[in-house]
Amino acid sequence: MGGRLRRWVSSRRRPKLVSLRTTFAVSFAAVTAAVTVLVGVLSYSAAARLVRVDQESVFDEVVQDLRDEVRDRAMDPEDFSSSAPGHDIVRPARTDVQVLGPDGAVVDPGSPGLPVKDADREVAAAATAGTLTEHKDVDVGSDVYRVATVALGGGRGAVQVAQEFSDTEDLLRALQQRTLVLMIAVVTAAGLFGWWLARRITHRLVILTTAAEDVARTRRLGIQVPVTGYDEVGRLGRAFDRMLGRLAQSEEDQRRLVQDAGHELRTPLTSLRTNISLLRRIDELPPATRDELVADLGQEARELTDLVNELVDLAAGQSDTEPPQRVDLADLAEDVAGLARRRTGRRILVRTSGDTTTDGRPGMLQRALSNLVENATKFDREGRAPIEIDVTGPARPGTVRVEVLDRGPGITESDLTRVFDRFYRAADARSLPGSGLGLSIVREVALAHGGAAFAFRRTGGGSVIGFTVGGGLGD
Repeated sequence: MGGRLRRWVSSRRRPKLVSLRTTFAVSFAAVTAAVTVLVGVLSYSAAARLVRVDQESVFDEVVQDLRDEVRDRAMDPEDFSSSAPGHDIVRPARTDVQVLGPDGAVVDPGSPGLPVKDADREVAAAATAGTLTEHKDVDVGSDVYRVATVALGGGRGAVQVAQEFSDTEDLLRALQQRTLVLMIAVVTAAGLFGWWLARRITHRLVILTTAAEDVARTRRLGIQVPVTGYDEVGRLGRAFDRMLGRLAQSEEDQRRLVQDAGHELRTPLTSLRTNISLLRRIDELPPATRDELVADLGQEARELTDLVNELVDLAAGQSDTEPPQRVDLADLAEDVAGLARRRTGRRILVRTSGDTTTDGRPGMLQRALSNLVENATKFDREGRAPIEIDVTGPARPGTVRVEVLDRGPGITESDLTRVFDRFYRAADARSLPGSGLGLSIVREVALAHGGAAFAFRRTGGGSVIGFTVGGGLGD
């Protein structure tokens, strides 16, 4: 019961997943709706204001013309009768005119008839021509009018001018309804378009997500990511594809390293087991055999230790976290040469030319240089000539070339292409100590620094083995 309750609470707390496609479509529709409503409201308000102002300005002009006319000359109610020929008032559309007598009685009714209020009667009896009174929002039947009453002066009556505003409001309501329908249509279309656009944009992201889920589920790194385009999604897809390729290569390198290391470790371990089994009968062995057995055990232990150390160096070279910095390879070469002189007593010459500085990881580069010098001292056992280290730069901006030259037996043509393979040892070197990993580490370091390793036969005998660095640190 408690477990069910915890699962229920966990499911209640877990947020619901909303797809990016839905989020994008809803956001697009929401933004479009907000913009459409804002534009619609502003447009309607501006249009309504313009229409109302235009109607009011026309009405004001008619009233002002009427006032100017009755002020300029004395006029009677008959002058404004709709039945009298040549009546002198302009009647715009939706304008109604009604004439009042001196007592405020209707002399010539409008169509429709307009209501007469006390203020209108007072204006009709006014002595001053052009006296004005106005009434807004006057209901006449089912319509709404604005009414202005203008005195003829001398108590001769007045003229009422009215303009219908209900038609204008009906027009504006129709405009409002159409604007609302248009906004709904635009928002709906924007939502559909946003959904289509989101589906089009997120389609490649869905492919990337599916590929990532497949990798997580199957642990297969060789999945091809079919993503095209040159936008951010396309770049992400290609970067993801390259990342999977590098991870697959790293996994293959690790698998091959483990297999090769296991194969190489079998020989010294088998020999150790054999010699250890002989130790049980050490009392039965003659003194010379005992000494030989102990020497073999020491030699095998040292070889096993060297092999393990080089495996650790190789693994560290593949995933080195040492921060890159500006390195002078000429100084590194002097340090390595000095250490090798003290260890072996050999003459080691260092020659430098040009700018030998580059961006790199000092520990890795020193390890590569040490391996080259140790390899030269191991194969040039007679040591009649000094070992030479040439550091030259730059062949092109930012690149440095390092060569280690010896006068040993040299490398055969068949071995030149394989000397940098892991655990590879030439036939004439299998009796010498070593694991076959030293030059492989050199190649790994060179590749990690944007360069390459090389080897060739030296004129006059011996070998030239080295590497170049530059062109940027590898990932």
